[in-house]
Amino acid sequence: MRVEDLLIYGKGYCHSDHVKFLLADLLNLNPLELLNHLGDYVEEKKVELFKMEIDSLRNGKPLQYVLGNVNFYGNKFMVDQNVLIPRFETEELVENTIKYIKNNFNKNIKILDIGCGSGVIGLTLKKEFPSAEVDLLDISKDALYVSKKNALELNLEVNFIESDLFENVNKKYDVIISNPPYIKDNEEIEEIVKNNEPHIALYAGLDGLDIYKRILKDINKYLNDKYLIAFEIGYTQKEDIKKLAIDNLKNIKIECRKDLSEKDRMIFITKNE
Repeated sequence: MRVEDLLIYGKGYCHSDHVKFLLADLLNLNPLELLNHLGDYVEEKKVELFKMEIDSLRNGKPLQYVLGNVNFYGNKFMVDQNVLIPRFETEELVENTIKYIKNNFNKNIKILDIGCGSGVIGLTLKKEFPSAEVDLLDISKDALYVSKKNALELNLEVNFIESDLFENVNKKYDVIISNPPYIKDNEEIEEIVKNNEPHIALYAGLDGLDIYKRILKDINKYLNDKYLIAFEIGYTQKEDIKKLAIDNLKNIKIECRKDLSEKDRMIFITKNE
């Protein structure tokens, strides 16, 4: 079959943009380049694989899991069903954190990424600050396997900690960053998310605050004198998390920032100097 035939076949079942992404990835092309290759013949093995991928999309598997990768902050990261699919909001969290680090710390800092999943946060920070000591922590062996593969692919040297939050942590950090689970147990979410992404990385109790409570209860023991705590949050959780921070930390400054959709999505906690 030719490239054009495969595009027509795929569009009969799935969104045309998804079809272009799948086919371009399969042929090692940019989706925009497909127009220049419409008459090219595709080997049978790739045709069969493409049809299998289309079937996966039709059956409700997210595009990123079918592709097996996602672009985050300009780098390609492997993702599978053991890790969350990174969102734009998380890129915004990372971008704001990078700016803060550049303005307030030297290069030789210690960073902890709690609940690292695929590693997009911690590995992006390591790429941005090569001399930083970066630890990636997750309770899931399977998630750590994915983040280790991504570190290898990006040629980044970081440390990995299998731990239930601070259980296996034994040092202090300048920056602790996390995009923890923050969905309420009974909250309605998209079926494609609910049916595919790991629930351990999505849900956090009746109020969605369980992990923030546990992190903030113990975090003081793992912070250097000057520090930054950076959280991605649910857009209705700002006041609750501010209260948790005030209850557990002394003499702090709290800043909440909105995402591109004008929703409260990031909280930054620093020592009030």
